[in-house]
Amino acid sequence: MDLNQVTVPSKDVEKSIKFYQKMGLKLIVSALPHYARFSCPTGSSTFSVHLVENLPHGDRIYVYFECENLDDRVHDLEGKGIAFDEKPNDKSWLWRESRLKDPDQNQIILYHAGKNRLNPPWRIN
Repeated sequence: MDLNQVTVPSKDVEKSIKFYQKMGLKLIVSALPHYARFSCPTGSSTFSVHLVENLPHGDRIYVYFECENLDDRVHDLEGKGIAFDEKPNDKSWLWRESRLKDPDQNQIILYHAGKNRLNPPWRIN
């Protein structure tokens, strides 16, 4: 089994398209106003946005995108006008992360984990 895609809710798919394109995702399906699908710059996973009448309450959705050069990526995105809630910093779980929210307040985490993504020191054998 392999992860194909993750879909997040949006009240304005067109606004989300602009945001995720600015983030570096490539639009591959546009079925406005209801749906959009993107390919990621690396790997084979896709990401999509679908129109909803009401957004979820509480913590919403968390989506992690791994970036090889996290600090440079965040700097480039800030130059494109994307605001981050949390600048790149090292976490106790051995990842480096930076956080922001998409137009619908879904939590987006850009991170770099290297070998620790699949093989942290506490991995179960």
